[in-house]
Amino acid sequence: MSNHDPHQPIVLGDEPEGIRRDLQQHSKTNFMRCLQCRACSSGCPVYFAMDLGPNRIIRLLQLGQFEQAMQNSTIWICVGCDTCSSNCPMAIDIPAVMDVLRQYALDMNASIPTPDIIGLHNEILASIERYGRTHKLEIMLRYKVKNKPWFEDMDIGIKMLSKRKLHLFPSKVKTTEDIREIFRTAKPISWPSEKRHEHI
Repeated sequence: MSNHDPHQPIVLGDEPEGIRRDLQQHSKTNFMRCLQCRACSSGCPVYFAMDLGPNRIIRLLQLGQFEQAMQNSTIWICVGCDTCSSNCPMAIDIPAVMDVLRQYALDMNASIPTPDIIGLHNEILASIERYGRTHKLEIMLRYKVKNKPWFEDMDIGIKMLSKRKLHLFPSKVKTTEDIREIFRTAKPISWPSEKRHEHI
């Protein structure tokens, strides 16, 4: 959970302009254009589970509060469904911003409010690398083997199986080798600003 008290004012950050420039360069979107109309948060299907809505994460970035944005659970809960971007009158690619913030948080060893979520993200990526798409049942089982929450949501899993939302066997794309090549050749983000923002 976020450490920020919503009843306290947000103080302008003193981080260098370089961090903001890096985030905008790698997300390929200008979040400074955000009008704070809240269309993104009002349409977000997982808003109820977030510490802060997408619009408030964008506002933190505008104010230079990069560390607070990175240490918030919202960037990890975002599922990248693009509902927010579709609603945005300024066409800001908010999921891209969230994705870069996640990479930035890992790169800078920022405090992550829900550490187990990294394991879930890794299992999703591993499934895509193996099959070219996600095999949800396998992802869930692998995650539970590592984290041991065996019976936490078994009722939901049974309902999903009964409605054929979970498949027992994975389906593969025809070009799985091409997908694996993408993973092999993928390089981490290279932050151009000096000293990789060591103060974060």
